[in-house]
Amino acid sequence: MTIVLLGIGNSLHSDDGAGPYLADLLSGNPEIAAFNCGTAPENFTGNVRRLAPDLLIIADAAEMGLSPGSVRIIPPEKIHDTAVGTHMLPLYHLVDFLAGVSQKIIIIGIQPESLAFGETLSDSVFSSINELSSIIAEKNLAIIPAL
Repeated sequence: MTIVLLGIGNSLHSDDGAGPYLADLLSGNPEIAAFNCGTAPENFTGNVRRLAPDLLIIADAAEMGLSPGSVRIIPPEKIHDTAVGTHMLPLYHLVDFLAGVSQKIIIIGIQPESLAFGETLSDSVFSSINELSSIIAEKNLAIIPAL
């Protein structure tokens, strides 16, 4: 099974760096092609198309009205309601553009505690991302609740 993870967000805005941090954690895993997309995920669509993954995971900070560090799978129809919006291309456009490339696309949202200027993740988000990296590495995504 080919898995690609796109970690999206702005690492200069505290917890908005959750997606990039997750990608960095998983970058050493030979079973997952993990890309730290920063704020320009559109620059990585060629990689996704070339790899034609069985599973594409898109991870981003998302305002979901939950406790900081909460992780949820966001159904495509709810993307409009949850985006933090610090990247160039809205997630729904990215998902639409890549829809035919991967057999399955999963969007994972991480509830931020702070989006203030700074390069440090909050403790709750840091802890959640470390746990999430293990869940993804073990291919145990079914335990992540949906929004």
